[in-house]
Amino acid sequence: MNPIVGWVLAALAVALAWHQYGWQGAAFAVTLVVFWLLLQFNRAVRVMKNAAGAPVGHVTNAVMFNAKLKQGMTMMQVVSLTNSLGRKLSDSPETWHWVDEGESGVTLVFAGGHLARWTLDRPAAP
Repeated sequence: MNPIVGWVLAALAVALAWHQYGWQGAAFAVTLVVFWLLLQFNRAVRVMKNAAGAPVGHVTNAVMFNAKLKQGMTMMQVVSLTNSLGRKLSDSPETWHWVDEGESGVTLVFAGGHLARWTLDRPAAP
C-alpha cells in the first residue's frame, strides 16, 4: 500500500472516531494505529533477523527463487523469500544479485522501491 494512502486512512479513522465518540474514540483509534505500526516494525525486524544468519547474496535455489518473483514486490518481500540480504551491484538503477551453490544467479532491478524486472543467469553447460 502507498504510505500516503495509509496515513490518510489512519487520519480518517482518528477523525471519524473523534466525531462519533469524542476523545475516547480518538484515543482508541490512535491506539489502533500505533499497534498496526508496531506490528509492521516487528515484521521488518523478524525478516532482518532471519537474513542476518545467512551469507550475503546466497539463495538455496535460484531457479525456484526466480519462479516466485512477481513484479511490484518490495525488498522486504524479496528478503523474506531468500532469507538472505542480496549483494548490491549498482545504485542507479538499484540492482541486487543472489546466487546459489550451482552458480545460477538472479539479478533484480528495483525502481521506486518495487521490483521492476529480473533475470535468471545460469552457468554454461560443461
